[in-house]
Amino acid sequence: MYRKHHNGQLSIKEFHVPFCGTLDPDNRWVLLAELIPWQELEEAYAPQFSANVGAPAKPVRLAFGSLYIKQRLGLTDEETVLQIQENAYMQFFLGFSGYSSKLPFDPSMMVHFRKRFSDEDLRHINELVVKRGKEMLIDAAASQSHDDDDSSGDDKDNGDQLSIDSLIKPADWPEGKNWGTLSIDASCTPADITYPTDLKLLNEARQTTERVIDDLCKQANGYGAHRPRYDRGKARAHFLNVAKQKRPRRRRLKAAVRRQLNYLQRNLEAIDALIADGAGLSALKKHWWHKLLTCSELYRQQTILLHSKTRSISDRLVNLVQRQVRPIVRGKARAAVEFGAKISISVSNGFAFLHRLSWDAYNEGEDLIPQAEKYKQDNGCYPERICADRIYINAKNRHFCARAGIRLSGKRLGRPPKDPEINAAHKQQLSADQRRRNEVEGVFGSGKRKYSLRLIMARLAHGAATSISMSFLVMCAEKILRLLRLFFVFFFACVCSLLQLHASPEKAWAFTDESWNDWPVTA
Repeated sequence: MYRKHHNGQLSIKEFHVPFCGTLDPDNRWVLLAELIPWQELEEAYAPQFSANVGAPAKPVRLAFGSLYIKQRLGLTDEETVLQIQENAYMQFFLGFSGYSSKLPFDPSMMVHFRKRFSDEDLRHINELVVKRGKEMLIDAAASQSHDDDDSSGDDKDNGDQLSIDSLIKPADWPEGKNWGTLSIDASCTPADITYPTDLKLLNEARQTTERVIDDLCKQANGYGAHRPRYDRGKARAHFLNVAKQKRPRRRRLKAAVRRQLNYLQRNLEAIDALIADGAGLSALKKHWWHKLLTCSELYRQQTILLHSKTRSISDRLVNLVQRQVRPIVRGKARAAVEFGAKISISVSNGFAFLHRLSWDAYNEGEDLIPQAEKYKQDNGCYPERICADRIYINAKNRHFCARAGIRLSGKRLGRPPKDPEINAAHKQQLSADQRRRNEVEGVFGSGKRKYSLRLIMARLAHGAATSISMSFLVMCAEKILRLLRLFFVFFFACVCSLLQLHASPEKAWAFTDESWNDWPVTA
């Protein structure tokens, strides 16, 4: 059951704080509470529950806010709950009426929170956050321009760096004319698994099936006769003799794989005999039931790989628990192959959006046209230029960009022009496009360093997708907060300049010319 809550939130003065005083209205969690579209979130969250049956579910603000805090600070589920318990600003962000020293919920609820927000829902919420943030930036820019009208002309030159024309499409932009820049790229978000090898996977599958056999044999006294008659200690010793070697010979490695595969075959045959004799798999826990199915599929794949000359197979398993993870060939210097979800993102005029998430490998060059169409759907026109990697610059994408009037980054086809000035201009434009494409690399870098994209800790496929989508939502929200703080600092500098202008025009001139660069203003 779900009961709708009033998302208007009490004012800061009405928020009860047991140690006296009130909350700071400029705190980041207070500003975030105004930025997040709580009403739209509840419209997607409430239909998952019955209106009048069952215990009341946790409100959407508590569920979504907890996921945001976890992703923003890079915490575990347990630490997230403790931080909420100790921080009054976080409790205000989550919609509490006052500070409470009790645990808001059990840490295991974080798993359910991740299941309740789909990848599509979070992408839509990300777009709403950016839309609301742009409206807040327009209001801040309007107040800035109003203050500039009252100040001297020299101050207006300092405000040029705070122009938002590169972030927001001007209202008087000609209809049908392309506007803005779209940077696209793809990467992999590694899952929290050990580096997989065929020998290691078969040994783990052998141990799993041995555990299942032991549980089935406990159901009746006569079932023990079906237990495979091999020494489990020797089976593990055979695995360790090869696994501990740094570079085992290929022949020895193949012999070890064949031996572990024989052990696994005997275990699976014993399980089939136990089932035929009356043992029930319904007594197993769901976790072990899924692992048994995975072991059976692993046996099929490894048998094909052992007796064939190929080293690859479709839907190859690399982990018995996270069955959705697939090897993604990246060809990077650090890791040629990564294991996790492959994502395609687009940076639209400074804001990062997740376009595609897949556990299987794919050619990211196919995403350029859908991303350009999505840009037109959101902004009413195609981008003026698309900055992309070489893999995106194929004949199909070139023809599309030529028809739509989009400049696609990369070298031009044909021979370079004979005119040295035109050739130099083309090289300069190519260099500028490559520099602009660095912003999408920066998004991946900050996402993996600050927002937990370097290692996805969630084991379930749905939870991992939610964590990845939430990372990009957090990045956009934090960028908006940085821009708002930038406008606040500039507004404060203008006020100080006006006060000094009225007091002493010579000092005000010195402040605007020399002291402006000393302000730590960064976007």
